[in-house]
Amino acid sequence: MTPPLLSLRGVRRTFDHGRIVALDGVDLAIVAGERLAIHGRSGSGKSCLMNIAAGLDRPDAGCVAWRGREVRTRREWAALRRQSIGIVFQEFHLLPTLTAQLNVELALMGNGLAATEQVARAEAALRRVGLGGRLGHLPNELSGGERQRVAIARAIVREPDLLFADEPTGNLDRASAAQVASLLFELQDRTGMALVIVTHDPGLAGLCGRQVRIEDGRGAEEAAA
Repeated sequence: MTPPLLSLRGVRRTFDHGRIVALDGVDLAIVAGERLAIHGRSGSGKSCLMNIAAGLDRPDAGCVAWRGREVRTRREWAALRRQSIGIVFQEFHLLPTLTAQLNVELALMGNGLAATEQVARAEAALRRVGLGGRLGHLPNELSGGERQRVAIARAIVREPDLLFADEPTGNLDRASAAQVASLLFELQDRTGMALVIVTHDPGLAGLCGRQVRIEDGRGAEEAAA
């Protein structure tokens, strides 16, 4: 039997010397190619869960495995994020003094690619998200929706097997939010990557094939959309 792409078993995370329980024994399996929503109200633990699933934070108990093999060290997690896992954040995290093109190229540093190949891949990723005419623009010259598209291009430029999107529409107006959501689904359909959307928006969660609700640090599977 093929193991899940990523699995979490008994994950627990606390803060303030154990007085605040963010996650309390969460189990989760992410299957290759699936579209999954992790949703819940603000403070429910959903972003904490994503940070642990992507190796940005470590659990106090439990384990995280990639294709059936437990990931233990920061070095292993860094390699996974370079090669197999992409992340889109709500806050964009673009460097303000770099163009859209250079912000995306940064994601390819350390991959052993020639400079010309980095340029070509970054340009191709930006064209895939509809920003072929904005390559030389700085972030402050782009709309909120365009900045999120740059962040998506940066996350997919390595062609990951798994893409996490943490509140990807949270900072956008309704029209831009709809466009970004449609873009994420289109990219997933085109590439076959697994897509995990972390959101407090039940409407966005309802567009995903599977939903897991996080409440008080615990996860509960919901009916497929």
